[in-house]
Amino acid sequence: MNERQEPVHAMGRVLPEDRYNEELVANVHPPDWRNPEPAEGYHLVVLGAGTAGLVTAAGAAGIGAKVALVERHLLGGDCLNVGCVPSKCLIRSSRVVFDIREADRYGVNAPAGYGADFPGVMERMRRLRARISGHDSVRRFSSLGVDVFLGEARFAGPDAVEVGGKRLRFSKAVIATGARAAVPPVEGLREAGFHTNESVFSLTELPRRFLVFGAGPIGCEMAQAFRRFGSEVTIIERAPQFLTREDPDAAAIVSGAFLRDGIDVRLNTVVTGVTAAGTEKRVHLRRADGFEDGIVADEILIGAGRVPNVEGLNLEGAGVAYDPRKGVEVDDFLRTANPRIYAAGDVCQAHKFTHTADAAARIVIQNALFRGRKRYSALTIPWCTYTDPEIAHVGMYERDALERGIPVDTFVREMKEVDRAVADGEEEGFVKVHVRKGTDKILGATIVARHAGEMINEISLAMVGGIGLGALGGVIHPYPTQAEAIKQVGDLYNRTRLTPFVRKLLAWWLKWAA
Repeated sequence: MNERQEPVHAMGRVLPEDRYNEELVANVHPPDWRNPEPAEGYHLVVLGAGTAGLVTAAGAAGIGAKVALVERHLLGGDCLNVGCVPSKCLIRSSRVVFDIREADRYGVNAPAGYGADFPGVMERMRRLRARISGHDSVRRFSSLGVDVFLGEARFAGPDAVEVGGKRLRFSKAVIATGARAAVPPVEGLREAGFHTNESVFSLTELPRRFLVFGAGPIGCEMAQAFRRFGSEVTIIERAPQFLTREDPDAAAIVSGAFLRDGIDVRLNTVVTGVTAAGTEKRVHLRRADGFEDGIVADEILIGAGRVPNVEGLNLEGAGVAYDPRKGVEVDDFLRTANPRIYAAGDVCQAHKFTHTADAAARIVIQNALFRGRKRYSALTIPWCTYTDPEIAHVGMYERDALERGIPVDTFVREMKEVDRAVADGEEEGFVKVHVRKGTDKILGATIVARHAGEMINEISLAMVGGIGLGALGGVIHPYPTQAEAIKQVGDLYNRTRLTPFVRKLLAWWLKWAA
């Protein structure tokens, strides 16, 4: 436990302390690192070395700015250390287990006694994470010309930051301190113990009974992975649908996949308390209809949202307005109430993704250093939840368009109608595209497919480039690919242009030309 009474690692320490985590720490928080002597002044001081901070620091230094980067724990932030990288390593291993289990569907005999070697799965994750960590290492950023400071930072006024007893003066600063898991105020939870994304990747033994609070992206991804590794998994969600932000049709498909995996999904259910008995945790539940129940778990994972890291920065002293739950307040140019200070990433953005942190960092470089006028609201933001199948989305949902009074036409191609998906045995899912009614202007899209996260990029590109759905129908796609589903949705739109009048005109032409 730390000062926030949450289970995070000690600063600069990652468990278990094996050779891979030693390599990771040597890269992203080297124990022998000595902070440099500060320059007289910096063009940019960046607080936080997650994705937003690293991209800001590297980009600004690359164009000649004098930059200082301050991190209290691990360079790379959540993405490298306790987020995208480790979770995708686990998901990949869990898909191998699933594919072996399903091998007979493909005429292949599964080897006897197959199953996940959980310690081996986690060791693979630690090995790959350590390998990737070189990109985010202290020494790499130092070689880029960035002054890297390890330690707790706090503002010492509107134009200075203190770290490790040293004062860094700046022309501009960027707050990129990220966010952490929100822990619900459930009686007995802290005493019983729990995991968040900050500690679950340190497990070395597979819990027999694994309970997940919250059916958001992190909860769903880890629930499915641990189930495929062999845990008995239960998800508790207070809403009537998990992945509540997503298209209900998309969430329903993933729900069916979870049921087939054997995950116990409890919707419309809240946790009323937790009691510990030895190594067991008894979780008390209450459904929306008042029925009360209980579940025994060996480990609990909290995946119930995120809260911004704004404590201890002395934001008040720097004249930066913030909300403890929503984060640092910024305008559309990512500028805070102090015009010298900007913010980027999870500490201020509603979309808490690595790729949006990256995009925001690029906006900050232009706006902070070159008086740019780049707007965050102009971004087209896709995202993906890496369940199996995946759900990827970009732009508006149909409900968003209707709330704004925008009429839509919706075109859908189911994956079971796509030859490559049939051949792959991956027929679950669809491509759904919303266009402004009567036009082919794409407003938004949802894809459910095993590799939906790869497929959504084509539609994102079309939206950014102002390419209509009709044009996608004219783009040659290699046959057979699952991405052909996007072209086929374009074909569906183009057929709507074949009105009775056009048909009559074509018939007349063919008769005349015969």
